[in-house]
Amino acid sequence: MARRKLEYKIEGENSFLFYQNVSDYHILKRVKRFMLSIVIPTLNEEKYLVPLLRSIKSEKFSDYEIIVADAGSTDRTLEIAKKNGCITTAGGLPAKGKNQGAGMAKGDILFFLDADVILPKNFLEKSLAEYKKRSLKIASFCLLPVKKKKSYRLVFNLFYNFPIVLLEKFLPHAATGILIEKNLFKELSGFDETLSLAEDHNLARRAKKLGNYGILKSSKIFISERRFEKDGWLKTSLKYLFCELHMIFIGPLKSDILKYEYGHYSKNKKDDI
Repeated sequence: MARRKLEYKIEGENSFLFYQNVSDYHILKRVKRFMLSIVIPTLNEEKYLVPLLRSIKSEKFSDYEIIVADAGSTDRTLEIAKKNGCITTAGGLPAKGKNQGAGMAKGDILFFLDADVILPKNFLEKSLAEYKKRSLKIASFCLLPVKKKKSYRLVFNLFYNFPIVLLEKFLPHAATGILIEKNLFKELSGFDETLSLAEDHNLARRAKKLGNYGILKSSKIFISERRFEKDGWLKTSLKYLFCELHMIFIGPLKSDILKYEYGHYSKNKKDDI
């Protein structure tokens, strides 16, 4: 039987109703009303922040705030953020920026997003419905490249999406987009700012010890291919593989052996939203 479209509506002041038709079954999920805090770390992201904010603003779900934690942009990043009603704060490297943003959050659930992504239509309502239905405390997503090249999508599926779904119950992964209960995030003291890379995977693995973790299947996140195109697909893939093996066999990566640079993918480009 065909899967029917997810529907969403607000009922009353204290609850959300999520309706989802799966095959011939009508599933009704009532959850306590909540607010979502979207936290985006930035550094010279005027080109990419524009389509991301546009995709968020097109969502039917609207009970959210957007917090931009900026690491000292010299382009129009902050101007664009403020123009679009975002809360802004000082950031730093990704872990610090996300922690700073979370510290200002008023929402019950935090949603950490990289700046170079785009959310597909109805992403928030679908993802939050599944998140609540599965009683998760932390969740992440499969990723797809913005460009619809078959070779690009094959690489993403083979080397990221398939493995993280296969290892979902044993070895958590969380990159680019992370949903997490604010109380759990606080209990974990946030992202580990001493790590040089993969602070997001590290957060997921620590969080799984305290709450339910999962990869949400109802929607995917579209991500820019800039890091692969600039640094090379092979080099970038090997870097991530090295980091993964280091985390498994040695522990979280704290040294700067991989020479991580924050913000070097960005190219200034005037734009507006």
